[in-house]
Amino acid sequence: MTDTPKPAPLAPPAEPSTLPARVDSGQILRGASTVEIEHAGQRYLLRVTRENKLILTK
Repeated sequence: MTDTPKPAPLAPPAEPSTLPARVDSGQILRGASTVEIEHAGQRYLLRVTRENKLILTK
């Protein structure tokens, strides 16, 4: 008769992260220099400047 190994105990559930979600700008812009974002019925424009900075305007 062979002893079967006991499974390792389950780790306690992880605490919810307090860090903000992070999204790469390339995923949002998809190669474009501007993208419209709709939020709460309002339209915003996210654009990349010549200095490669982001500007969000209403």
